[in-house]
Amino acid sequence: MKISGAQMVCEAIIAEGTKFVFGYPGGAIMNVYDEIYKQDGFKHILTRHEQAAVHAADAYARVSGEVGVAMVTSGPGFTNAVTGLATAYMDSIPLVVISGQIPTSLIGTDGFQEVDAVGISRSCTKHNYLVKNINDLPRILKEAFYIARSGRPGPVLIDIPKDITSEIAEFKYPESVDIPTYKPSYKGNNRQIKKAVDAILEAKKPLLYLGGGVVLSNAYKIVREFAKTTGIPAVETLMARGVMGDENPLLIGMLGMHGNYASNMAMSESDLIISLGARFDDRVTGKLSEFAKYADIIHVDIDPANIGKIVDVDYPIVGDVGIVTNKMLDAIKDKVRVERYQVWRDLLKRYNEVHPLKYEDSNKVIKPQWVIERIGELVGKDATITSDVGQHQMWAAQFFPFDRPRQWVNSGGLGTMGFGLPAAIGAKVADPSKIVINVTGDGSILMNVQELVTASQYDIPVINVILNNHFLGMVRQWQTFFYEKRYSETDLSYQPNWKMLVEACGGVGYDVTTKEEFDNALKDAIDKKKVAFINVAVDRFENVLPMVPAGGALYNMMLEYKER
Repeated sequence: MKISGAQMVCEAIIAEGTKFVFGYPGGAIMNVYDEIYKQDGFKHILTRHEQAAVHAADAYARVSGEVGVAMVTSGPGFTNAVTGLATAYMDSIPLVVISGQIPTSLIGTDGFQEVDAVGISRSCTKHNYLVKNINDLPRILKEAFYIARSGRPGPVLIDIPKDITSEIAEFKYPESVDIPTYKPSYKGNNRQIKKAVDAILEAKKPLLYLGGGVVLSNAYKIVREFAKTTGIPAVETLMARGVMGDENPLLIGMLGMHGNYASNMAMSESDLIISLGARFDDRVTGKLSEFAKYADIIHVDIDPANIGKIVDVDYPIVGDVGIVTNKMLDAIKDKVRVERYQVWRDLLKRYNEVHPLKYEDSNKVIKPQWVIERIGELVGKDATITSDVGQHQMWAAQFFPFDRPRQWVNSGGLGTMGFGLPAAIGAKVADPSKIVINVTGDGSILMNVQELVTASQYDIPVINVILNNHFLGMVRQWQTFFYEKRYSETDLSYQPNWKMLVEACGGVGYDVTTKEEFDNALKDAIDKKKVAFINVAVDRFENVLPMVPAGGALYNMMLEYKER
C-alpha cells in the first residue's frame, strides 16, 4: 500500500490504539492535519496553545496508563511545546510528540519558522528523531511508541519535514521493534534479590520508600501486598501519592521538603531503606550527608542510570518494580511475621500522634487546607485531582485522602506552573467517569487560562478551585522565612474578575468567602457539568508546613512559624 507520509502518521496512531490526540496546526504540519480531517480512527482535540497540548497529552497518559500523543507545527509551535516535553521527561511520562519541520531542502538555511527541534529537545526527551527519508517513517513511528512506553517511560519527539509528509511510499507498519542498543531489563537479578531479602530479614527498622515508578509500572497492588505481608511501613513521594491508599495503616505519609514529621523521621532513623521506583530527588533527600545515615539501601529501578546517581546503594536491582517486588514477596512471605516490626511501627505511629499534619482553622477566613480536606469529604474516591505548582500543590498532596494511584496528577520534577488546567482536560478525557478538580493558585491559573475555551468547546467539565491568596504563594513564603519579608514582585493584588473571565469562555464562576459558599459552589459546579472557576478567598499569609529548609537535613524540620 502506497500512501503519503501524512497518512502514515495517522495510520500509525490508529494502529497503536490511540483514541485522542491533542494539538495545534500550522504550516509545516498542515499535510498531517489534512489527513486528520479525513480519518475517523481517533479524535483530535484542538487546544489553544502548544504547551497545553503536550500537558493535556501528558495527563491523559498519567491517568490512562497509555501513551499520550500531541502534535505541533515547526518553529514557535515546537518551542512552545518544549516546556511540556520537559515536564513529561522529568516525571517519566510516556508521550509521542509529532512536530512539523520546514522542507528538507531548506533545513539549515534559517528558513521561515525553522528551529533545530532535535537539538533543542535532546536534553528533555527520552529519544528524538528527524525524519530524513519517507521509507524510514513507518519504523520510526513504531519505535517512538515502543521507546515511550517501555523501560523507564518518557517523551519521544518525531520531527517531520513538510516534504516528507507529502511524499508517497510503501507503508507497512512493523509488528515488532528490535533496537540492538536498547534492551530494558525487567526481571531483576535473582542473586541481588536474595541478598535484598536477607537484608530485610536482618533489619529492625525497614522502610518502604515508594516513588512514581510504582505508579508507572502499575505495581501498587503487589507493593500493598508486600507491605501487608511483611508489616513494613511505607512513605510516599509526591509522585507516589495514592499508592498505599490513605486509610492504609502502614502508610506513614508523604516525605520530603513538605513531608510530614513521621515520614521524615522514619527515613532518618531507618536501618534499611527499600526504595521502589524512586530516584532520590533533592526534595526528598535534603542534605545528602545526613540522609538515611543509619540505613543500608535497597534500590529497585527500571533505569540503571538512576541507581547510585544521587546516593550510594548497598543492594542495586535493575528491573521492573512490580516484577522485582513480586519476587521479593515470594522469597520472604514464609520467613517473616508482621509482629517482627511492631516496635518500629509503634514508634512511627507515636511520631504521627505527636506531630500530625495540622493547621489552625478559623471562622474569620477560609484556610486553604480546609478547602482540600472538604473536597476530599465531598467527592473523595470519585475525583481525580490535578494541580498547578506552589503552595496549593503541597496542601493538596498533604491533605487530600488519595485512595488510588493515578488519582493525583501534578508536575513533580519540573514544577510547571500552568500545568493544572490542560492536565485536567487530559485527565477528564482519559476517564470521564471521574470528577476532575484542578487545585490551583491565582498565579498558576493565568499561565494557560486560554484552555477554558478548549474545555468549553469540547464539553469537558473540569472544575478549577483557585486558592486565592493574592500572592505567588510559595515564593512569598520563602521571602517571609529567608528574605526578611521583602516581597519582591510576588503581590498579585491586581486580578481579573474570575467569574466574568470563565463565563466569557463559556463556563461558570463562583466567588467564595465562606465555607457554606464553598460547599454550595462545588455541588453546583458538579451539577452544571461545565468548566468552572471556584475562586476561594483564603488566608493570604498561610504557610505550608512542615518545611525542610533548602540544604537542610530531613530531621531538621520547621514545624511552625511565629512572627518575630
